[in-house]
Amino acid sequence: MAAAPSHFNALGRALVQQGKLVQADANAIQAEAAKAGMTFVQQLIGSKKLSAKEVSQFAANTFGYPLLDLNAVDPDQLPVNLIDNKIVGNHRVIALGKRGNRLFVAMSDPSNEQVMQEVKFATGMTMEPVVVEDDKLNNFVKRITEGGGKALEKMVEDVDLQLPEEGEMESAAAAQQIEDIDDAPVVKYVQKVLLDAINGGASDIHFEPYEKFYRIRYRQDGILYDVAQPPLAIKEKLASRIKVVSKLDISEKRIPQDGRMKLVLSKTRAIDFRVSTLPTLFGEKICMRILDPSSATLGIDALGYDPDQKENLMNAIQRPYGMVLVTGPTGSGKTVSLYTCLNILNKPGINISTAEDPAEINLPGVNQVNINDKAGMTFPAALKAFLRQDPDIIMVGEIRDIETGEISIKAAQTGHMVLSTLHTNDAPQTLTRLMNMGIAPFNIASSVILVTAQRLARKLCTCKRPVEIPEEALKRAGFVEEDLDGTWQPFAPVGCDLCKNTGYKGRVGIYQVMPISDEMERIIMKNGTAIDLADQSRREGIKDLRQSGLIKVKKGLTSLEEVEGVTNE
Repeated sequence: MAAAPSHFNALGRALVQQGKLVQADANAIQAEAAKAGMTFVQQLIGSKKLSAKEVSQFAANTFGYPLLDLNAVDPDQLPVNLIDNKIVGNHRVIALGKRGNRLFVAMSDPSNEQVMQEVKFATGMTMEPVVVEDDKLNNFVKRITEGGGKALEKMVEDVDLQLPEEGEMESAAAAQQIEDIDDAPVVKYVQKVLLDAINGGASDIHFEPYEKFYRIRYRQDGILYDVAQPPLAIKEKLASRIKVVSKLDISEKRIPQDGRMKLVLSKTRAIDFRVSTLPTLFGEKICMRILDPSSATLGIDALGYDPDQKENLMNAIQRPYGMVLVTGPTGSGKTVSLYTCLNILNKPGINISTAEDPAEINLPGVNQVNINDKAGMTFPAALKAFLRQDPDIIMVGEIRDIETGEISIKAAQTGHMVLSTLHTNDAPQTLTRLMNMGIAPFNIASSVILVTAQRLARKLCTCKRPVEIPEEALKRAGFVEEDLDGTWQPFAPVGCDLCKNTGYKGRVGIYQVMPISDEMERIIMKNGTAIDLADQSRREGIKDLRQSGLIKVKKGLTSLEEVEGVTNE
């Protein structure tokens, strides 16, 4: 008997080789399937040469996979979101369940290696095929894909993703391509990704194209998590859709671009996104920072300051002039802390101006300026303009150079309250960093009134459990003998559905709030080091970051491992 053509899949060849199908019929079925856009199994059953039951039994016996009757399966009990609905619809596969890293997948043709590889890439799990009858599989696929579409429509029906006006398009090419990009499934998918990120408390969304797969990740509580792997084929449409609503040039894919977009949730709530594109080897990577204005109105008590730290900070920002500096690495919550202070100070009788790169949170009543170096709107230029605008309070996004630092200090010395940020590890190092920039010590001593260093630690979820930690380990972490009095209990993470099995949900600030005392001013005037200033702050009873973190451990807010991780300088 002649062998089947090489372009047949393994199931087609096996049917011919074992006499279940003659060569001519196999050729005709293959051609009709390709013409109709159907699978070989679909066309075979439609030709009535073999029944769905006969094909499934043959496939299970030939390839050694288990056979399952889908009539015995409750569709409502199937796991959701293990396989993207597009893959379910396109390749006719459904997830039955998972065990560890193994995903059990129902399919009518277990010989289709291409489908198995795509599911493996999309899920990151080892695939375990389970053979089912094609007609019963078809009913399940319809139920899953149609149900998912209706659920998505319901989810986004009240959401308006604002498109730019026609006159605001960055290029003629953008206007020409709008019709192609305004593809309903892509639009809905982008909206769903954004909504899920907002509802899940994410701070950033990453759209990342690779050679053989495409993934979407959320940063939640400072950690990146994979959330979806849409089909690689739609990467261009996803990027173009996001670029259009962010008012970026969709015809330009060779250079990075920055933009903004807005998601209108209701008449009273809208979320802004800062959008950044980056050309990579396999397409444009897009990062979206979620800018929720409500984070600036939470109030000082929600940020996690200890009572004495809050009092020192409030006393400093209420003074008529001087400089308050907030320091910490990227992503440590400096912007939210500054805007919380601005929101407290934002009164009808106060004139507030901010210079940022870019402005992240929109605060009504505050004059916000975006830095644009290409146009000449630099930090020094903005500050000089502010001083001619009769300001009471000035906020500088970041002091990056001596010119910005000197103008900010001059403003603080001439009757203005100046708030700004620096990238340093702790409060004492901030003052020596200013000296290293070239700012005169006497100017620093006469203008800076308070420095705050901060970190964000993940809060333990309600599923936390008590844990016993040896005294030696507690002492190594920084606890002193008086702390180990048995009146408090440390906790450890567990993991549940609420926290997605991480053991942590939300974050709390850890702070070092250091008012500049007369003795510290004298140390600065004598060109003292960060070590000298740290020693003096300890003598004055100021808690460093580790000590503040240990207080959160005693209160059961976070774990000792988390505090050691974020304060391990």
